[in-house]
Amino acid sequence: MNRNTDTFWHKKFDQSEYFYGQDPNDFLRETATHLPRGGRVLSLGEGEGRNAVYLAELGFQVTALDNAPSGLEKVTRLAQNKNVTVTTLWADLADYVFEPCAWDGIISIFCHLPPAVRQRVHTQIPQALTANGVFLLEAYTPKQLDYKTGGPSNIALLYQARTLAAELQPLAFTRLVETERYIHEGQGHQGQSAVVQVIATQST
Repeated sequence: MNRNTDTFWHKKFDQSEYFYGQDPNDFLRETATHLPRGGRVLSLGEGEGRNAVYLAELGFQVTALDNAPSGLEKVTRLAQNKNVTVTTLWADLADYVFEPCAWDGIISIFCHLPPAVRQRVHTQIPQALTANGVFLLEAYTPKQLDYKTGGPSNIALLYQARTLAAELQPLAFTRLVETERYIHEGQGHQGQSAVVQVIATQST
């Protein structure tokens, strides 16, 4: 399969500036302690590397998955600048198959997928986690369309707690809430925002 360098995200990330900045997402910073210490973590739709590199700095073995080659190049560059190692994986979540029991943690930070792809990905996550593995997610909700401070303009790409609860069964939820908070992440996410947050554990 050839790398598609004509995608929306490849073009957005194909610049020297980091569109979402180089600092980790606040929700991830606050909840990373839930991830099994030193474990293998997969970051879905990682983009330019800010979250994967942060986890690597904390001692996790991190793989950054994205379908934008320019984003993955910036992941590697940021990791080198921070003197950590992050494995990059070029893949399209529309057809990516998760290896069973492969990950101690999976994170999804503003990785907005079309409904069919989202459902396909989320239903694989419980099986992809190891025993006591953890899934962390933050995404925009439909109310974000009122704020217009970042995220998709297509309501079909926005997430709701009740949908995630159904798709992620049988994970056990420590946190599943829709809330509002101020977000400052580069030029891409700026201002008061409506989000859904998930902390869920594989308990089987």
